[in-house]
Amino acid sequence: MPAEPAEGAISPALDRAVDHTAEKAVETRGLEPVPDEERGGRVRELVPTWVAANISVLLLTMGAGLVIFNKLNIWQVLVVALAAPVLSYGIVGLISIAGKRGGSPGMALSRAVFGQRGNLFPGALIWVARWGWETINAVSGAYAVLTVLDLLFGIKSNTPLIVVTLLFFVGCTFVVSGLGINALRVCSKWSTYLFGGFSVLVLGYLVFTTDWAAVLDKPAGSTAMMIAGIGTIAAGGISWVPSGPDFTRYLPRTASSRAMVGATIGGAGVVVLPMVLMGAVMAVGTPDLATAQDPVSFIGELLPTWIAVPYLLIALVGMLLINSMSMYSAGFTAQTLGIKVPRAWAVSVNAVISLVFGFLLMVVATSFFGSFISFLTLLAVAFSAWIGVFGVDMLRRTTYDGPALLDTTPTSAYWYKGGFAWQAMTAWGVALVVGTLFTEVDWFTGPLASTWIGRNGLGWVAGILTSALLYAVLPRTPAPPATASADDAAREPAGSLSN
Repeated sequence: MPAEPAEGAISPALDRAVDHTAEKAVETRGLEPVPDEERGGRVRELVPTWVAANISVLLLTMGAGLVIFNKLNIWQVLVVALAAPVLSYGIVGLISIAGKRGGSPGMALSRAVFGQRGNLFPGALIWVARWGWETINAVSGAYAVLTVLDLLFGIKSNTPLIVVTLLFFVGCTFVVSGLGINALRVCSKWSTYLFGGFSVLVLGYLVFTTDWAAVLDKPAGSTAMMIAGIGTIAAGGISWVPSGPDFTRYLPRTASSRAMVGATIGGAGVVVLPMVLMGAVMAVGTPDLATAQDPVSFIGELLPTWIAVPYLLIALVGMLLINSMSMYSAGFTAQTLGIKVPRAWAVSVNAVISLVFGFLLMVVATSFFGSFISFLTLLAVAFSAWIGVFGVDMLRRTTYDGPALLDTTPTSAYWYKGGFAWQAMTAWGVALVVGTLFTEVDWFTGPLASTWIGRNGLGWVAGILTSALLYAVLPRTPAPPATASADDAAREPAGSLSN
């Protein structure tokens, strides 16, 4: 694999010499901005990207949880399934606009906001949070393999087999994420078609076999539980916000921002809506679905083998893609933390961690669903503080200084004072504490969790609003001197969504 240029030594001439790495089988480009001549991406490619990011049977489990734990009826679940992707992936789409503006991954652009040293703090937290997300998906993928083996060959799960299936899943994830953006695009496109087709088949089966009287007669739950349900489903989307620019940096600067947001919401919503509803319908006849230690095997019990096996195999590809996308972004985050290896190898750290944590979750943990929901809740809080600061900065900043992003020395325009932008760091730190105070999970209860915000699961919203408002009122971080370049003509009005 070709060696990646050392950070801080990238020049425009060397960028051109990369010879259009985006078009090669293995993407070798790291944190450096994508030059205009390589920006051949199209906005419509975001649709299968965000479809693939949500192809997970865990959405069925979460839909079941809305019925079993939140006590919602099917109409309230419909509201949750509509509102959650619009809210969360709307934020993903808005933040992803920074990718086309700066041409760099999200956590590299974050250096312009927090400072070269300051960015290490939110970067480290987001990197650690990704360990949990990748672990959850690795476990789900391993369970899918185990279920298929049981359905086809009667092979029951055991500890050695768990290790083998985890190794298989994480190994495939490492390969796809290591290949880079083009491999992810190809896999996302075909998995979208296949998963969509089989999901229609499953929906058809449920239409004819479900006791609809029992589904429709279920009484409504409380508004508070519906709001909390929106937060739970939206938390998965919130976790993708810092990664949004990673998948738009190959778009031309003239790409429509409105179209980018629409494609992001549409790609996620077309999966989240039916999957959550399917889970809710399944839960009426199979209430154990929401509490199963193995969140996948129930599919083999509810569906005939001729549907369950191909559906699980396609869902397995989807879960592999989710993890590949997460590891793809995690590789960039690792590089921003100073790990001096090519992006394709930076993902190996997360691969090893997901293997270890995945084994513990499958063999040691007593409640998969409880661990999953607790993790999602904390994940949303951890990411929300960054989202508010970065979002407000986007309203003020329309261009990024590429060389300054890569220069981690005191000569960088994004060094600020001692490597820190104190305004951003203050807003981020305060919001992180505020969000945690309103949060309750299985093993932690914040002192404000009993308030209206806490009871409705809105700690992550409190985090976003706190960081955004505080950063907006603090004195502005001095803007770095403009770097003369051919990109200056591409500047757009601050806050504009027209391009």
